[in-house]
Amino acid sequence: MHRHHRYWAAAKGAAGTAEEPYRAGTLAQALEQARTRHAHEPRFAQVLGVCSFLVDGDPVGVRDHASVTLRDGAVVEVLPPFAGG
Repeated sequence: MHRHHRYWAAAKGAAGTAEEPYRAGTLAQALEQARTRHAHEPRFAQVLGVCSFLVDGDPVGVRDHASVTLRDGAVVEVLPPFAGG
């Protein structure tokens, strides 16, 4: 079972890594595992709170994270708001 979070920009800096594995069946569970893993870095939870998420390239949008199921091999991309235009 290979599932990974990919962190971009500020989320990558707060996590201290660009990618890490997780074991979860829903996006809510995966994000809770990430928060627990990085509990020593308070900025991580703050950044995660303003991020948007893609699951296998598809935007999650405003869907309830508990309703977003993750298949084996799913990649969750964590995208902070980007400045500029």
